[in-house]
Amino acid sequence: MESEDLSKLKIDKSRVRTGTRKKRRLIYWVLLIIVVLGPGFLYVEGFFTPAIQVQVASVSQIYPSQAFTMLNASGYVVAQRKSALASKVTGRLIWLGVEEGSSVRKDQVIARLENQDVSASKDQAQANVSVAHFNLEQAQAELRDATVSLNRNKELLSRGVIARQTYDDVLARYEKAAAGVAAAEAALKAASAALRGARAILEYTLIRAPFDAVVLTKDADIGDIVTPLGAAANAKAAVVTIADMSSLEVEADVSESNLGRVKPGQPCEIQLDALPEQRFRGEIHMIVPTADRSKATVMVKVRFVDKDSRILPEMSAKVAFLSRPVTGEENDARIALNQSAVVDRKNLKAVFLVKENRVVETPVTVGGPIGDMVEVLQGVKVGDQVVLNPSDRLKNGSPVKVGEK
Repeated sequence: MESEDLSKLKIDKSRVRTGTRKKRRLIYWVLLIIVVLGPGFLYVEGFFTPAIQVQVASVSQIYPSQAFTMLNASGYVVAQRKSALASKVTGRLIWLGVEEGSSVRKDQVIARLENQDVSASKDQAQANVSVAHFNLEQAQAELRDATVSLNRNKELLSRGVIARQTYDDVLARYEKAAAGVAAAEAALKAASAALRGARAILEYTLIRAPFDAVVLTKDADIGDIVTPLGAAANAKAAVVTIADMSSLEVEADVSESNLGRVKPGQPCEIQLDALPEQRFRGEIHMIVPTADRSKATVMVKVRFVDKDSRILPEMSAKVAFLSRPVTGEENDARIALNQSAVVDRKNLKAVFLVKENRVVETPVTVGGPIGDMVEVLQGVKVGDQVVLNPSDRLKNGSPVKVGEK
């Protein structure tokens, strides 16, 4: 029994050899896969070609004026001539001939208040003037008759034909006629003044534009009560608000510490947030002679040299104060990049574009310098990322790691 138990403890060498062969075969296959695929994998991961850390910058669109900009400020477009049109009398609005955006001319009637009572008063004053005219004509006729009678009786008195009493009666009649003419003239003046007053009151019911302008807002509708003070419930103080678009200026706040860098007449360039692709020529119209103590700024008014119908009041604006005027060829935007991104390769200018953590060597055609940047005529577009100060290690297709700026 003991001999049988000991035989069971023996190792089967044939099985060991078979298992060892299988393990060795598996190891050979794994090593073969690593040898074939490993270099490519390691290359992709950057073990054989580690990523080069670089600094990048974006290709941008700039204006040549940025090279000679002394100061920048922000503000708003404001109409220097603006008016809220109302009436000096209280009345109900019965007609409105404009709406937002309407263009109006000076003295154009744009609204009318209810005016039947005022019109009747004007007609009455007109009639009183006519009566005064007739009374004056009658008094003048009586004066002419009295004058003729006086002259005739004066001659008769000198010849002793009539009594003194008769002459005195004729003289008294003449003086009464003269006084009647004076009274009639005064009455005509009073009636004429009353007529002018009635016409003025009637004119108050017609709301006219005081200057050429554009309607900004409509503040009342037909049927609303318009009153000068607007204190009554549901009453309107103004009918419309208008602005002279030719008086638009940018009101920008300039820090007190930079006030010495601006002066009246200085050329400027204006950019509106609503029209970011366009720059407008401007110049300083006025430096307001007072400061805002809470912000430590002074308001500077910049007028537009070129008018444009797209410019509207209350638009946000940025103003660049320039050291010299912009010339004709400097009006258009240009594509530019940092000069340190351009390298000489085989007598050609090139840049390294960053695409998917690798660089692509790209030939470019450059123009003149713009400050610390250079104009690019061909090869890249706005928004492209380029490597700054590329080293000699950098080649087309090199993996890169963008460093923090």
